[in-house]
Amino acid sequence: MVHSDVLYVVSELATDITVIVGDVKFYLHKFPLLSKSAHLQKLVTGEHNDEIYIPEIPGGSAAFEICAKFCYGMTVTLNAYNVVAARCAAEYLGMHETIEKGNLTYKIDVFLSSSIFRSWKDSIIVLQSTKALMPLSEELKLVSNCLESIAVKASADISKVDWSYTYNRKKLPEENGNNPNWNGVRNRSVPKDWWVEDLCELEIDVYKRVIVSIKNKGIVPNDVIGEALKAYAYRYLPGFSKGVLQCGDPLKYQSAVSTIVWLLPAEKGSVSSSFLSKLLKASIFLAFGDETKDELVRQMGQQLEEASVSDLLIRSPEGEAMTYDVNAVQKMVEVFLLQDHNSEIESLEEGNEIQEPRGPGILSDATKLMVAKLIDGYLAEVAKDPNLPSVKFIDLAEMVSGIARPSHDGLYRAIDMYLKEHPGIGKSDKKRICKLIDCKKLSADACIHAVQNERLPLRMVVQVLFFEQVRASASSGCSTPDLPKAIKDLTSGSHSSSRSATTNPEEDWDAVAMAEELKALKGELASLRLANGRGSSERNGDGKNGIDKAALSKMKGLLKSKKLFTKLWSSKGGGYGENSGSDSSESLGSANQEEAKSTPSRNRRHSVS
Repeated sequence: MVHSDVLYVVSELATDITVIVGDVKFYLHKFPLLSKSAHLQKLVTGEHNDEIYIPEIPGGSAAFEICAKFCYGMTVTLNAYNVVAARCAAEYLGMHETIEKGNLTYKIDVFLSSSIFRSWKDSIIVLQSTKALMPLSEELKLVSNCLESIAVKASADISKVDWSYTYNRKKLPEENGNNPNWNGVRNRSVPKDWWVEDLCELEIDVYKRVIVSIKNKGIVPNDVIGEALKAYAYRYLPGFSKGVLQCGDPLKYQSAVSTIVWLLPAEKGSVSSSFLSKLLKASIFLAFGDETKDELVRQMGQQLEEASVSDLLIRSPEGEAMTYDVNAVQKMVEVFLLQDHNSEIESLEEGNEIQEPRGPGILSDATKLMVAKLIDGYLAEVAKDPNLPSVKFIDLAEMVSGIARPSHDGLYRAIDMYLKEHPGIGKSDKKRICKLIDCKKLSADACIHAVQNERLPLRMVVQVLFFEQVRASASSGCSTPDLPKAIKDLTSGSHSSSRSATTNPEEDWDAVAMAEELKALKGELASLRLANGRGSSERNGDGKNGIDKAALSKMKGLLKSKKLFTKLWSSKGGGYGENSGSDSSESLGSANQEEAKSTPSRNRRHSVS
């Protein structure tokens, strides 16, 4: 046959039939065609039996040419790229065994089962080509056979896999030609996710069917499925790896993201929190419905301890005032904490008999601590948002306030940042925020920073001073003296002083101490300093104390500063609110003894950076 718009068979016999397929005319002979094609037999029996039209044949003129060559007994070359079109065309022409033994449909089916479906690469190529020939390729079970072949091979024992690198995998050092002793034989074991990149070339609808088939086998671990979905997202969605989708077809991206989310294994830890975060950011960018976003938030909440602060910094949808979606993070924390609650309920509901208590749920203390630290870091970042309402900040902080953590430095840093960025916060909110901090759990450096922090309420500053002095006394071996009434009032929240009957507790939180309280505070703290000084001199050089000596020295310097005490207690009309408008800042731990002895002016501002 000659390749042009007109094709004919080189033969001594004149052609007696013209077959028109699209724009191509085939000048052929009836006998070889009709002996193998039931469909052509029916067409030739019509009135115009010398010229027939078959514009709708699957695969077009190229596929018909293969069928025609087979009818003439010519050699036909089949491969993974043309076999689906040829099989569909043969089916359309009715080239079955009932017409002639060993007909084309039988021959192609043998070729598929003996060659194509035994090859990993060819099975993928054939699967890709079936999409253009739907629904016939589906009816002929070409799609299902490809899916089965791919799923079986992906689920096979890796010791039986003959694997080679795909084009975008990094070569081993010895394969780059740098190792003179390499003999060309790969000794490295096959990775369990060897197949994931080869499937990334598939369109999303086909890819979905492949992954479902692999999952249905129940052999491939969920973490490998998760790795496959991650590799596909990185390849299919430009910019996804950086958390920001590039411009493109939004409908195409929506289809891909929603399918990937639907395919995510339900088991905790199957995919990383970072990957879930990127999917959530993409779903918000593409304006998905709540169902997709809620599912991603739920999965992130189940493994919240594995997330980083950057994973939680999810931009709010367009039109919202807040920079970050704090509501989503609150839901994640709820899901995380509910795991403990639900496990306790399940343990109580098992059986009708009274069972022994099983302990506090499935979350370990270490896991809870990781989440508490994570939220502290997150709060420090979102605190910089001037549009973040105090109620959002407080509610999120309170959600993890019940988690015991040895240090409150992270929480202090977050709160200080919020007070710095929101100087107009109300007294009640400031009280509610600062009460979250346990002054006994602040490090020495944090204490030094706190006593110089003019954004903090007086009560908290006094608490910090007192507990640091107690810690210093304990480390030097001195017994802690009894607290004076004024310090007891300020550290315990009691309001039994002479003004307690008439003062509003909300105002008392912010108020400057009365003259008699200031006198008692000065006297008692002076006695504490003297006692600590004697203890220190008696134990000079003793290395058994558990506090950092440098930090302790800084605190002693602060306690000796008359200017500091004057700032805290000598004025009657001022409170911390007067000094909250200053703009200069100093990072935590930057104070030293010399700085403490020369306390900055009231206009200077100290904050945690």
